[in-house]
Amino acid sequence: MYVLRHGQNPLYQAVRLGLPNLCYTCGICVGDCPAARFSDDFNPRQIFLRVSLGIADGLIAEQSPIWKCTTCYTCAERCPAGVKPVEVIIALRNMCFQEGIVPHQVSKIHQAVVTKGIVSALTETILRRRRELGLPEVSEDLGAIVKSVIGEDG
Repeated sequence: MYVLRHGQNPLYQAVRLGLPNLCYTCGICVGDCPAARFSDDFNPRQIFLRVSLGIADGLIAEQSPIWKCTTCYTCAERCPAGVKPVEVIIALRNMCFQEGIVPHQVSKIHQAVVTKGIVSALTETILRRRRELGLPEVSEDLGAIVKSVIGEDG
């Protein structure tokens, strides 16, 4: 069981400042959530409440439902209490990255951004469209720029 302990991480500290007390458990965050609509095991309210209780069992994992969140912020926009489950989910994802617990596909996307600076291949169609839109040419060394911004060493 993965339990969030007092003083162990910033996620626990942030949640303990009172946000759980604001949640009405009304479910509006779930009702408008695009990820919850298409996934039976994704529920931003349940994730938020589990974290607020200090229990992250099953949330810090490769198969965790946190990876199904689209980070659209609909839950935060709709919440009448101003609670932001998406920010808790992002913090959980960051914890997963820190511990090296990341789904293979997410890891591949991360590596593509860090090494190449892009997620998808630059096809001739994409390059032509960029020219049509007046966008600058894409540098071959975007990875170095990304690494300098995020502070990662190659």
